[in-house]
Amino acid sequence: MTVKEVASYLKIKEKTAYRLAAGGKIPGFKVGGSWRFRRGDIERWIEAQSAESSAEGKVRTELE
Repeated sequence: MTVKEVASYLKIKEKTAYRLAAGGKIPGFKVGGSWRFRRGDIERWIEAQSAESSAEGKVRTELE
């Protein structure tokens, strides 16, 4: 996927996708200076974010 495609997929701006990729926040790699993303990697990243978010919510609930 290109930056434009991953931004559309994640429903974020292209600039945000570039920033996340450059910061290593989303899984991507460069080909000839252009960012590329594997759909499967992005889907696994989404699942990991969801699991992390759920775990944080559970900890907060238990602490309250």
